[in-house]
Amino acid sequence: MVEMNGKQLRDELLIDLKEKVERLNKKLGLAIIQVGNDEASNVYVKQKEKLANELGYKFVHKVFPDDVLEDTLLKYIKKLNKDDSIDGILVQMPLPKHLDSSRIQNAIDSYKDVDGLTFINAGRLVQGMPALIPCTPKGIMNLLDKYKIKIEGSQVVVIGRSVLVGKPIANLLTNRNASVTICHSKTRNIELYTQNADIIIVAVGKAKFLKKEMVKEGAVIIDVGINRINGKLCGDVDYNSVSELASFITPVPGGVGPMTVYELMHNVYIANYLRLKYVKNKK
Repeated sequence: MVEMNGKQLRDELLIDLKEKVERLNKKLGLAIIQVGNDEASNVYVKQKEKLANELGYKFVHKVFPDDVLEDTLLKYIKKLNKDDSIDGILVQMPLPKHLDSSRIQNAIDSYKDVDGLTFINAGRLVQGMPALIPCTPKGIMNLLDKYKIKIEGSQVVVIGRSVLVGKPIANLLTNRNASVTICHSKTRNIELYTQNADIIIVAVGKAKFLKKEMVKEGAVIIDVGINRINGKLCGDVDYNSVSELASFITPVPGGVGPMTVYELMHNVYIANYLRLKYVKNKK
């Protein structure tokens, strides 16, 4: 069994990204919009800020109160869309229930949508066009490629159908000629699918959901989950038992997580490139 080291890969890729950023004739900019004072969100934003500063990006972190009006957020996003010093815009999730998350996400200019969540980028991904792709699926693809996992012709099961992970990773793998099945909370006898899979990607938010008896020998296991049990982090995979059968497996922490933050910073770089190619040169 080989443990897929996301932290090591992130550090390798950062060297290349830093060199590319240094060659640009401008300073890249990332703006993060946060509503409220959610503790987990604060931690995630600090991680993003640390890496943005390391890369020399301009970093804007705007925090609105919990009771902010939707129109106030939309006006601020419109302002960022027009700000040429900002290449990427991200709305930190979750948002309070009185706000329409989809409407807010789709107010972001599709060429600054570094979370890859606008309808336009989702459509571009399905069509196999140049797009800003959600960060976690991008990180998963980089891990699979780093460890030379065969994708074309492979049977892949994705457990989870979120717009942030499940659906985009399914599209990315389909675009690379894998045969992909998406399973979810309504799937009956899920083990009938997982037991035949060459690659299993688990993103359900349920601690130790994937068990040894659900996996065939030699399968590649990608664990996207982050859960806490008695103060300790664990994934959606029962790591100790499943790792006995897996050929490759991602740990939690240290697997997919480090890649996600890296891919956000890479998306800021890609966003600048796409705007130069498809927007500024057309003016």
